[in-house]
Amino acid sequence: MANLNSDSSSSSNSFNLRTYKTSEEIKVPEKIIDQIIGQEEAVETIKKAAKQRRNVLLIGEPGIGKSMLAKGMAELLPPEELQDILVYPNIEDNHNPLIGTMPAGEGKKIVANYKAKAKSQEERKNMFTMIIISFILIVGFVVNQFFMALIAAAIVFVALLQIKPRTTVMIPKLLVSNENNITAPFIDATGAHAGALLGDVRHDPYQSGGLGTPAHERVEAGMIHKASKGVLYVDEIGTMHMKTQQELLTAMQEKKYSITGQSETSSGAMVRSQAVPCDFVLVASGNLKVLEGMHIALRSRIRGYGYEVFMKDSMPDTPENRDKLVQFVAQEVEKDGRIPHFSREAVAEIIREAQRRAGKKDTLTLRLRDLGGLVRAAGDIAKGEGVEHVTLEHVLGAKKLARTLEQQIADRYIGQKKQYETFASEGGKIGTVNGLAIIGDRSGIILPIVAEAAPAQSKSEGKIIATGKLGEIAKEAVQNVSALIKKHTGTDISSYDIHIQFLQSYEGVEGDSASVSVATAVISSLENIPVDQSVALTGSLSVRGDVLPVGGVTGKIEAAAESGIKKVLIPKSNMNDVMIEERYRNKIEIIPVENMSEVLEHALLGKDKKGLLDRMQKITNMVPNIGLQNPTTH
Repeated sequence: MANLNSDSSSSSNSFNLRTYKTSEEIKVPEKIIDQIIGQEEAVETIKKAAKQRRNVLLIGEPGIGKSMLAKGMAELLPPEELQDILVYPNIEDNHNPLIGTMPAGEGKKIVANYKAKAKSQEERKNMFTMIIISFILIVGFVVNQFFMALIAAAIVFVALLQIKPRTTVMIPKLLVSNENNITAPFIDATGAHAGALLGDVRHDPYQSGGLGTPAHERVEAGMIHKASKGVLYVDEIGTMHMKTQQELLTAMQEKKYSITGQSETSSGAMVRSQAVPCDFVLVASGNLKVLEGMHIALRSRIRGYGYEVFMKDSMPDTPENRDKLVQFVAQEVEKDGRIPHFSREAVAEIIREAQRRAGKKDTLTLRLRDLGGLVRAAGDIAKGEGVEHVTLEHVLGAKKLARTLEQQIADRYIGQKKQYETFASEGGKIGTVNGLAIIGDRSGIILPIVAEAAPAQSKSEGKIIATGKLGEIAKEAVQNVSALIKKHTGTDISSYDIHIQFLQSYEGVEGDSASVSVATAVISSLENIPVDQSVALTGSLSVRGDVLPVGGVTGKIEAAAESGIKKVLIPKSNMNDVMIEERYRNKIEIIPVENMSEVLEHALLGKDKKGLLDRMQKITNMVPNIGLQNPTTH
């Protein structure tokens, strides 16, 4: 069994990097760009892009800091004169409102000035109405026709209400206000529909009879206009409709965009304003799949007049980068504002969790949004207890409380499998193997695999038949197993139909990490040798029989331990990736393997095992290791 405890002690010693006692002593940078952890190359690119006002496309996994980079860019943009934008009525063409710009803060004053003029005009009209009505009532009282005077006064009052002055004051609408803004605006347009993004004109149900709302008052600014002189951020941009992306491209190129009604059935579609300024810097983001749905011309515009950045999801496990995670914990506490600061031991456990979640040796995860969830969960526990600081026990408790949905499903899955005895954790069975798989990002489950060899139905050759919603890579991995069996066991499988079943894999199987388990199950079935059910397996196989590394070994090992498995076989090259929690260390033995012979040596039981291994060794020695001598290129 590999000694994992020594790694743990050395890791804990290396945490003594500073003399701080709590995260409260760590100074949090004021600028957002300085709060971004582990994305040094992306930060440098953003700084260059901000200086030259270039568009940027950020590609990477969720929760690694894409939106923070966009916000940081807004802080770094060169100081420019921010503007207020007003929309005025067009007396000549009511359906074509006019647009005016002025320095920030002036728009509100202009609107207030127009409102004061309108109020003064209304007051004069009301005063004139009162004088006329009063005169009629006095005359009626003098001639003793007061009732008739009341009727006349009412008629005059209604008539005066319908009369509009020749020079009615039309109050402009403040479309975009940048009053009190000292930095460039940052507008998050993620998920915005066309009207919210590009602007819209509200529908007016009262278009006739003088009851309608003036067209300019129904014009609504879009996010592209509010982001003028600043940053427009669009996450998952590939999910946006192609037509909307095309209009966004037009706005980027022209730096101005007219507002019209987005619905053809609305009265707003008849209104089209003058071009409204929208001189924004676009920061688009998403994962690699987003590129498939992205407008070709829009991406070309970004690439030609900006930068494309592929962001990291992990960083090297160095003392400097651990220091950055200490800063990260302090930042999360400050941002939340409702949880206490962390003790040194609690911060060290957060760093260990970052090592575990990285899933690779000597690395720390940069999926900091998820890690921040653990920080807040631990803080909530400490807050509920009314203590001054978050301790190690609070973080350990938070790991159980803040489990991902996939982890909760995996735990329930394991419990149900135990209850209905879908897999066994002791004894031996022919053709049955406890494989291991990952659901979600890092949650492990037991994946029982059963193989059965039956006489071939076809006279020409046998077939490998696999069931269990296999993906393309998994299907190819199963096919490769036949070549390995032929080479290493000498068994002629052409006279057999080999049936392989991934038991109750309702969510499907993808990837080739079950190759070792499939090969073991098939060989067990062909040779009639039982498999040790207290052993679980994971690993990819080459056609030469080498065990290749796979992902998620930590989650798989922990799932095996939870299921009562005593041993787990993993690729030797994955040993440095193992970061299981302390509570699992004494529950399970981890055995590294390099080739199929080592797998069978640990996985099979019974007296026939030695004969199979000897036969495999003889066949392996007979196969020449052919290589190219002095290869040439043409």
